[in-house]
Amino acid sequence: MELNDANLQTLTEFLRKTLDPDPTVRRPAEKFLESVEGNQNYPLFLLTLLEKCQDNVIRVCAAVTFKNYIKRNWRIVEDEPNKVSDPDRTAIKANIINLMLSSPEQIQKQLSDAISIIGREDFPQKWPDLLTEMVTRFRSGDFHIINGVLRTAHSLFKRYRHEFKSNELWSEIKLVLDTFALPLTELFKATIELCQTHATDINALKVLFSSLTLISKLFYSLNFQDLPEFFEDNMETWMTNFHGLLTLDNKLLQTDDEEEAGLLELLKSQICDNAALYAQKYDEEFQPYLPRFVTAIWNLLVSTGQEVKYDLLVSNAIQFLASVCERPHYKHLFEDQNTLTSICEKVIVPNMEFRSADEEAFEDNSEEYIRRDLEGSDIDTRRRAACDLVRGLCKFFEGPVTAIFSGYVNSMLGEYAKNPGENWKHKDAAIYLVTSLASKAQTQKHGITQANELVNLNEFFVNHILSDLKSSNVNEFPVLKADAIKYVMIFRSQLPKEQLLQAVPLLISHLQAESTVEHTYAAHALERLFTMRGSSNTTLITPAEMAPFTEQLLNNLFKALALPGSAENEYIMKAIMRSFSLLQEAIVPYIPTLIGQLTHKLLLVSKNPSKPHFNHYLFESLCLSVRITCKANPTTVSSFEEALFPVFTEILQNDVQEFLPYVFQVMSLLLEIHSNSIPSSYMALFPHLLQPVLWERTGNIPPLVRLLQAYLQKGGASIAGSAADKIPGLLGVFQKLIASKANDHQGFYLLNSIIEDMPPESITQYRKQIFILLFQRLQSSKTTKFIKSFLVFINLYCVKYGAIALQEIFDSIQPKMFGMVLEKIIIPEVQKVSGPVEKKICAVGITKVLTECPAMMDTEYTKLWTPLLQALIGLFELPEDDSIPDDEHFIDIEDAPGYQTAFSQLAFAGKKEHDPIGDAVGNPKILLAQSLHKLSTACPGRVPSMLSTSLNAEALQFLQGYLQAATVQLV
Repeated sequence: MELNDANLQTLTEFLRKTLDPDPTVRRPAEKFLESVEGNQNYPLFLLTLLEKCQDNVIRVCAAVTFKNYIKRNWRIVEDEPNKVSDPDRTAIKANIINLMLSSPEQIQKQLSDAISIIGREDFPQKWPDLLTEMVTRFRSGDFHIINGVLRTAHSLFKRYRHEFKSNELWSEIKLVLDTFALPLTELFKATIELCQTHATDINALKVLFSSLTLISKLFYSLNFQDLPEFFEDNMETWMTNFHGLLTLDNKLLQTDDEEEAGLLELLKSQICDNAALYAQKYDEEFQPYLPRFVTAIWNLLVSTGQEVKYDLLVSNAIQFLASVCERPHYKHLFEDQNTLTSICEKVIVPNMEFRSADEEAFEDNSEEYIRRDLEGSDIDTRRRAACDLVRGLCKFFEGPVTAIFSGYVNSMLGEYAKNPGENWKHKDAAIYLVTSLASKAQTQKHGITQANELVNLNEFFVNHILSDLKSSNVNEFPVLKADAIKYVMIFRSQLPKEQLLQAVPLLISHLQAESTVEHTYAAHALERLFTMRGSSNTTLITPAEMAPFTEQLLNNLFKALALPGSAENEYIMKAIMRSFSLLQEAIVPYIPTLIGQLTHKLLLVSKNPSKPHFNHYLFESLCLSVRITCKANPTTVSSFEEALFPVFTEILQNDVQEFLPYVFQVMSLLLEIHSNSIPSSYMALFPHLLQPVLWERTGNIPPLVRLLQAYLQKGGASIAGSAADKIPGLLGVFQKLIASKANDHQGFYLLNSIIEDMPPESITQYRKQIFILLFQRLQSSKTTKFIKSFLVFINLYCVKYGAIALQEIFDSIQPKMFGMVLEKIIIPEVQKVSGPVEKKICAVGITKVLTECPAMMDTEYTKLWTPLLQALIGLFELPEDDSIPDDEHFIDIEDAPGYQTAFSQLAFAGKKEHDPIGDAVGNPKILLAQSLHKLSTACPGRVPSMLSTSLNAEALQFLQGYLQAATVQLV
């Protein structure tokens, strides 16, 4: 693409169309941009637009498109083409910093993110001058530019907070500190001085305080891995100024907005985080500063109001106290009974209250409320922080703290009892307090796993929770109902089974509640109860115990999906999946009606897939419906195909990328149920599955390979007959997969199915070419994974076509090649093969080479006969060799770059492991003994003499054992 005005104009038009709400306009425009993004100059077009276009909307759109382009394409992946040309890479790195610093803030943020994505790949090796170029801008004195640099540095360095320690990481951080720590400290001091100079200028203060917040975030990232020497030497400067900022109160910076945190709150929140980091990780060095920080943060907590804008500040301040009170040598600060009472009264109880803002979220923003309350992403809520502080205090003062809170709980419940209609929030706080007091350790899988012995959870359930669950009006006091449901869910491992069984029908009726939070919690609680294990590894709640409620459970779950706000509620869908899985054949009578509802839902969500978890559970539920029903009656598979195929066809025609891997898996499941023939509806689709574009996307590869394997298994002969022209396409797919280190094993899966299921004559003409391709790959890059797959393949070939055919095909490529493969690959590497089926294939294949290949007995290959037998006995008797060469790293499928619908495996579409040898060979050791016996009768005397001269004693002993077990001997 040439950089000219006409092309810029075209690009502008297409970008404008991508913002169109009408999908018939938007989709084609997105497809067009996707099709041209591989062209040289494409990213430079976007940068030109975001710099020069007059229309601000287009500038922002170009910036976002550019950032996403970088995200998808910048990383260079082994075996895959470089998606950004080298001249474009150089041009982008040469211009992007200036461009970012001179752009308005909205665009600056996008470019700053793009720089950090590029930096993650290229800094420091391929972009050594990035930091120096940024640091020099500190001297500009222009805070728009300085904040741009700080923002970029923050997005570049924040990964240090969660990276694993490694030499590479440490040397990068050292380089950053050498270049960046001193200028950052100087900038910090200068900015604080400027704040004093401009103390009365609100506009200047706004810019300076956003700089201080960014500087404080950078401080956190650079100090996270370890305490750098530079910061230890300059701790006085940083801590004194941090403390000063914590206690600062500038009236000009106070905001009237009750919701949005102001600059002062954001800065103080970050300083609380920085202090907590030092208190936790570098307590010895931080000791001199700790008492004044505790005092400052305590004063902050006692004087800060209940408004939402202070939430982050209050929760970070409480988290600081929580991290301090858990450390043994700060214990003395909290020992006094009055201190504990004061903390409970002034910090914990007030921050556990259910505020009107929480009530609004509960009613109007239920999704966010659930995310925070249920999934623990409430890290910055007051309640969560107060809960953590209770846990922290209980570490050393469990008795006194429980005693103080028991008083509060009783008085709150007393207030509620006086007037439930008015005082329901008191009961909510009481339940929250009991929960935070009782829970010592928690996991996603089991809920609370360790509880405070001083709290009687059972008694509390019977006296205070059950009444809310049993209430005849499910829509009354929805917050308390949600609390009660959550109580059952998190204490499920602590409550006795009879109480859980008592709760099940009550939870089922709560699925009909109007409140989104309430019916979502009910679905989630049921789903968690259904996954609990009882004795003898079965589910705690059995299908028989569920029998009286099955119909109501299924009805209410599906009705709940129709409630406002829950059309794509992932918790309900997960509960449907789990109910199917638990109830098994009990659901068969309901499936004819339910499958219609599931396919209708699938059709709706496929128009605009936006909830990945919901969609995943929807497909899992479809798989369960198919498996359970067809297990009882395989002929029902055709009625599922009638229901599903129209929707699948639409998904395939519209190329709904997120759903294709799922569709291929469900189709494999359906096709595998058929007895040995392929219905015509599948045959019509077969050519489309070989289109290269489908194989470009990593997420499609595993399910597509499985689907092609199902085609071959059910109808290899009919493909050879009616679609022989498609065999080159099938081999083309194999050739593409085998070239990639990430996907070569998938190529072998396909190849093994071709060998096993296609009529031999249909692939005769291609066989030699297949082997040549494999040898080329062996020469270009020989990995352990490839070798293991290669060994299984050649032995499968030997089992299928015979040892002579294997020897002849190798020797036809190059004379004596067969011997080279035995000597260089099979004998030294066969120990690496893993998996019972794979080992069996190799054992049978090698046995055939030893006993059914004349060339092994009377040519120069004979010298390899004993070493090969030794290797086979090793495969039987020695532990698997799982060593991997040092210089080899495996590329995981998950490492595929950028946003691609990574392959999402459906658990309930699982495929049984297939054994191509099956019952023909029960025990390969016996087969070896019988085959050697047969060989020795054909040429008497030869086998014993070869064994006695060169097989080691231990191997010989094992072999004697096989011969005895098979009741044969060598002659």
